[in-house]
Amino acid sequence: MTKEKQAALRKSVMPYAKSQTKTSVIQLLNTILPFFILWFLAYQSLSVSFWLSLPFSILAAGFMIRSFIIFHDCTHGSFFKNKKLNNFFGNVTGVITHFAYEKWKKEHAIHHATSGNLDKRGVGDIWVMTVKEYEEASKWERFQYRLYRNPVILFGFGPLYLFLIANRVNRKAAKRQERINTHVLTLIIVAIYLLIGFTLGWHVLLMVQLPIIYIAGMAGIWLFYVQHQFEDSYFENESEWDFVKAAVDGSSYYKLPAWLEWMTGSIGYHHVHHLAPRVPNYHLEEAHENTPPLHQATTITLKTSLESIKFRLYDEENNTFITFKKMKERLAGKTAENTTA
Repeated sequence: MTKEKQAALRKSVMPYAKSQTKTSVIQLLNTILPFFILWFLAYQSLSVSFWLSLPFSILAAGFMIRSFIIFHDCTHGSFFKNKKLNNFFGNVTGVITHFAYEKWKKEHAIHHATSGNLDKRGVGDIWVMTVKEYEEASKWERFQYRLYRNPVILFGFGPLYLFLIANRVNRKAAKRQERINTHVLTLIIVAIYLLIGFTLGWHVLLMVQLPIIYIAGMAGIWLFYVQHQFEDSYFENESEWDFVKAAVDGSSYYKLPAWLEWMTGSIGYHHVHHLAPRVPNYHLEEAHENTPPLHQATTITLKTSLESIKFRLYDEENNTFITFKKMKERLAGKTAENTTA
């Protein structure tokens, strides 16, 4: 795609980069209110049975994800036209989702500016090693990477690490406002948990709140993972990296059933979002449908997305992800060649 075509593509989605106050308010109402109603129903059901309560917690987790999409849009300044409203509701949904608004806003902006750039990895992204890096890594580094990429660790322990550690700690380069915002959010969450524990009972945190944040965390990590970790995803060194190619070729279109698309705030149109972050979630589908060049983005479904679990290392020479099994065969082959030589 030529620079002229890239410029034309970015221009073609700009009409959708406009928030609509009425739509945003409706989305707040049909997201936050159901979340608290379902949380209350989960709590009330505990008096009968945990298993009666759990379905309400699962549904509440879905609305927690939807709340995160609102939070996410606020960090991009796309949910409301007014900056103060974005900041206010970004912090409110930050409490619900346990994400610090200023911290995420900065780190996620870095993610957008560096997605697919092999020379600028490490902030707001999933850890990806190239084949060459893995070959040159020590046994300890390989063990750490394999452990990190293990689905049980990534999706099983990942949510706990995310909520308890990652979201509570600031970057070394974080400025004062960002640091204060993170610590204030943590204090608010601790205060809410103490209030729930002392008034409703500590078992409520364990049997209602924990399932909600854990399920939402797993689903959130999965969405973030699968939308950049597909077989022919885009990765380049700084000298060759291109923003538009990283957006369209390095972000997938996760085609979900209508109800899941609604619950996840249309974040499956991730290629549109990376191309134009100021497009609010409720305009992503429209932008995709009315922009033919975007139809070329890699499309994955619930079924085909499961294949992404096996993609572990990025092969720069062939521009594709490979499995650990394939990497083991390569290393064994090189060892055999060195032995015979």
